[in-house]
Amino acid sequence: MIQAHVYRDARGFPVPAAEVEERDGGYVHGGEPVKRELGKMGKSLKNAVTPDEIAAEYGADTLRLYEMAMGPLDVSRPWDTRAVVGQYRLLQRLWRNVVDETTGEVTVVDAEPDEATLRALHKAVDGVGQDMEAMRFNTAIAKITELNNHLTKTGGPVARSVAERLVLLIAPLAPHVGEELWRRLGHSGSVVHQDFPVADPAYLVDETVTCVVQVKGKVRARLEVSPSIDDAELEALAVDDPAVVAALGGAGVRKVIVRAPKLVNIVPA
Repeated sequence: MIQAHVYRDARGFPVPAAEVEERDGGYVHGGEPVKRELGKMGKSLKNAVTPDEIAAEYGADTLRLYEMAMGPLDVSRPWDTRAVVGQYRLLQRLWRNVVDETTGEVTVVDAEPDEATLRALHKAVDGVGQDMEAMRFNTAIAKITELNNHLTKTGGPVARSVAERLVLLIAPLAPHVGEELWRRLGHSGSVVHQDFPVADPAYLVDETVTCVVQVKGKVRARLEVSPSIDDAELEALAVDDPAVVAALGGAGVRKVIVRAPKLVNIVPA
């Protein structure tokens, strides 16, 4: 169930939520203070937001994304019109990664993506695929956002192979933008007839992971290690780390607890 804030006057009657103003840390309607609570969205509580309002301002795809990104489908979620803009910006950034806003020309390049981008892409494909099968649309959108942000931060043109798979990921969730971008990328057939991307397992395994090293329960070092490192090797690296040696201050080591590859806890003598 989608919930929304309900505003009640001194008599306890709901007043139109759209007419309430926030003032000095409180809420006012018609010059009179009102109380705010969370309730079911609907006409009777005068807090309904029509889909047409959101679609007219932000587009239908933004509305779809926001409703799915709010949280799990089986949990009641509070509506916040101000938060809709977050999904609107996602679609804007995605568009800019494929199309130049000034000229309208497609900016993707026929070049091989770098290693970091390939890893980000295939992890997103794998994660989104699993989330879609389980109807975890909110986490699927989060993974698409992470991939899109990675492409934005690279600062350069996006490789066509990456852009096309990004569009295929977003299309079931934002079909209008997905269809338009697919056509702009030069395809004549509809995006809905395309196969969902498949992840390459070779890019799903991290080359390194961050191991946290604690001394007496306090984090003293972070090591970049192989995911397959064994306990003995990880213990040796942790004990010899300069930051750990300084934290021990000459004291011996009484016990080392290793949880390869992500944690080492050292107990001084």
